[in-house]
Amino acid sequence: MINISSVNKTFDDVVSLHDVTLNIGTGSIFGLIGSTGSGKSTLLRILSGVYQPDCGDILYDGAPVWENPEVKEEIVYLSDEQFFLSHATIRDMMTFYKSVYHSFSMEKYNNYLALFGLNERRRISTFSKGMQKQVQFLIGISCNTKYLFCDETFDGLDPVMRHTVRKIVATEVAERGLTVIFASHNLKEIEDI
Repeated sequence: MINISSVNKTFDDVVSLHDVTLNIGTGSIFGLIGSTGSGKSTLLRILSGVYQPDCGDILYDGAPVWENPEVKEEIVYLSDEQFFLSHATIRDMMTFYKSVYHSFSMEKYNNYLALFGLNERRRISTFSKGMQKQVQFLIGISCNTKYLFCDETFDGLDPVMRHTVRKIVATEVAERGLTVIFASHNLKEIEDI
């Protein structure tokens, strides 16, 4: 369970989050909906331990996330802005994430790589935005963590791939109790999930 208690975050004089309190149950899919600039990405970054809140607490089954590698190893955050190592192939990124996440599943990686029809030897920088989103999701879901945070994950995906990603997420939640948070400015996409 994720417990968010009285979290605040400001950047200079801009209030991004004010007194956010929320509990998210294990094995659930949670949607954060809001317009651009409403604090969705900031909350996901705080939940991931990337940002420290100005005040308030984030606890995972009672343990804080900030500067806690054991908790962070159970979280994958798929940012709205993909980042890949320079000149990396999918295989390079898989190797990198596998070295960080001890729960990384090669079986999932190989299955989803085949399902997406991606060439793991191709440089990611040559892929379209939608294909890069597929790579990001492929690597993230293969990390096999307890928590998956998705920030505008469906941007750039075609309708078939959106359906495929939703199906994968539903299966992971049902079969192993994955907890997923989707952040989007698009209400329709959150409703579909």
